[in-house]
Amino acid sequence: MEKIVSSVMELLPVYGLRLLAALAIFVVGRWLAKRIARGVEFILRRRDTDETVVSLAGSLTYALLLVGVLLAALQKLGVEVTTFVAVIGAAALAIGLALQGSLANFASGVLLAIFRPFKVGDFVEIAGTAGVVETLQIFTTQLATPDNKTVIVPNAQVTGGTITNYSTKGTRRVDLVIGVSYEDDLAKAKQVIGEVLAADERVLKDPAPTIGVLELADSSVNLAVRPWTRVSDYWDVYFGLLEAIKVALDANDITIPFPQTDVYLHQGA
Repeated sequence: MEKIVSSVMELLPVYGLRLLAALAIFVVGRWLAKRIARGVEFILRRRDTDETVVSLAGSLTYALLLVGVLLAALQKLGVEVTTFVAVIGAAALAIGLALQGSLANFASGVLLAIFRPFKVGDFVEIAGTAGVVETLQIFTTQLATPDNKTVIVPNAQVTGGTITNYSTKGTRRVDLVIGVSYEDDLAKAKQVIGEVLAADERVLKDPAPTIGVLELADSSVNLAVRPWTRVSDYWDVYFGLLEAIKVALDANDITIPFPQTDVYLHQGA
């Protein structure tokens, strides 16, 4: 017993100091890790980042820093940390390979939350789908289509393709093609259409609408009618103008022709 006590007393000055140093490294390192994680969260919140991303980024930052602190404390105790690092690296590689799709979606979700190419409520077209953004989550973006379908798009597909945001500018151009007969007065047709546009309060005066000849087609002279309106009024203006222009052209005896083929029969001698 005396030998054991004597051995402990001999080792205590050496390993006691190492233990105290390791504890100090752990306590101070943990405090710094928390401060840095909170700093990351603070920066993300100032950029109006989604709260889910803020929380996850803070947690990941703290966890990674805490692993480094633990390794440093173990090394101070004289523990060989190379084996631990190798095991952690191998585990991380295996997890990364197994979840590479999910990790790609997560990384894309973080990028979308930071750079904000769109926000909830915007009408966008992403990954071949158009709709209003309902939620931006870590792994997916949820859209509500005009026909009231819910479409969930993986975030990797969102960042991997073209993002068209129709809501950013606040206004949108309505592109209509109106065909009139070759026999009708073209100037009068343009005048009638212009009067319809001027009478609709939802059509913006600036920029001014455009009415021009788009194409000399087989059966009609096609006019490009391009008024501007607010994004929120787009579909109402689109459908409303088509109906109003049809009624106005009919009232002024201007024909909207339909495709037709003339067949001539020649009597043989």
